[in-house]
Amino acid sequence: MISSPLHSAALPANLSQGYLACAAGEPSGDMLAASVLAGMKDVPAIANLPTRGVGGPKMIAEGFDAKWPMETLAVRGYVEAIKQLPSILSLRRALVKDLLEHRPKAFLGIDAPDFNLGVEKQLKASGIPTIHFISPSIWAWRGDRIKGIQESVDRILCIFPFEPEIYHKVGMSATYVGHPLASQIPMVPNTPAAKLKLGVGSDKALVAIMPGSRQSEVRMISPGFLRAMVLMYQQFGSDIEFVLPVATPALKPQILDLLQPINQQFPDIKIHLLDGQASLALEACDVVLIASGTATLEAALWKKPMVISYQVPAITAWIMRRQAYLPYVGLPNILAGKFIVPELLQEQGSPEALAKATLALLDKNTQVAQLIERFTKMHHTLNLPTGKLVAEVIAEIIEGSHA
Repeated sequence: MISSPLHSAALPANLSQGYLACAAGEPSGDMLAASVLAGMKDVPAIANLPTRGVGGPKMIAEGFDAKWPMETLAVRGYVEAIKQLPSILSLRRALVKDLLEHRPKAFLGIDAPDFNLGVEKQLKASGIPTIHFISPSIWAWRGDRIKGIQESVDRILCIFPFEPEIYHKVGMSATYVGHPLASQIPMVPNTPAAKLKLGVGSDKALVAIMPGSRQSEVRMISPGFLRAMVLMYQQFGSDIEFVLPVATPALKPQILDLLQPINQQFPDIKIHLLDGQASLALEACDVVLIASGTATLEAALWKKPMVISYQVPAITAWIMRRQAYLPYVGLPNILAGKFIVPELLQEQGSPEALAKATLALLDKNTQVAQLIERFTKMHHTLNLPTGKLVAEVIAEIIEGSHA
């Protein structure tokens, strides 16, 4: 259960003149929110506005007061969420109670729609302006949620250009703000320099292995990914190396346990294990084996060919398939509107299939060149000053609510 007080404590003195409340629920949300907090410093009306709520280390580095840690919200899928439900509901009750007692100038929910929309609905009903940053994927599945979003959110902020029209059709206020990753990643990666930083020779093929950022993902996905890695090594030997960025320190023991028997059986396999540093891994690699999620967009922005896979409990997969509107789950494919990179999901994602598909991309120069061209166009479309644009919307809404 969440270790938060049952009754709200007194508001810190620096917040007594007003503040922005925020809630982010996982590493990607922490990154997105941090870009907004940085952008606020460039908008005079809210440059010095304190921020407080649920957040992570990147938000804290921007001056955020994380009264609650974000780890409780970092779950995926129905089965995983049910296990965490008591903690999630406890956190939501504590947060709403605190915000109704110490009313912020506005509330910004960053992603985590199952959590944040419930908070936003109660706050909006009480007259607190609500902003939701990152439209839920109603265009992919659960489109019936738009009515609930309308009841909960005053302004929806979209990171993909096709999304605002969906909301405008039902009379909602929506703004396209680009994707913050697009402005953080260079248009042309320097792969040789990144390889050099890792100590990888220019004559070596480098495969990034990225099984996700949650405990449940590592448990479900890593064994198959690592077995695929072994199969690739068995085929190419010392000509191929691997880089595995561990998303959070909490995941490292789990990853090390999985790697131990591999290192014992194959002492010469070269695995560059990184603490975080996913961007370095993606810039350096030639191809990436990657779990479906935000990281697939990051890989596309780094212009890397990829094989997307995912494993969830069977019942979760069944429910999601029944509610899906699109034939693909990877963000590069969704943005392209077609399969441009392979997706091997559930039983299709055997270690043998993953290894074969990943190695194939090392040999398809024409296909990879076409991918790079597509990814570059995608990058230009998404490359807006997202943090500042979100901050300007926050200022507009706060000023409008006090007009």
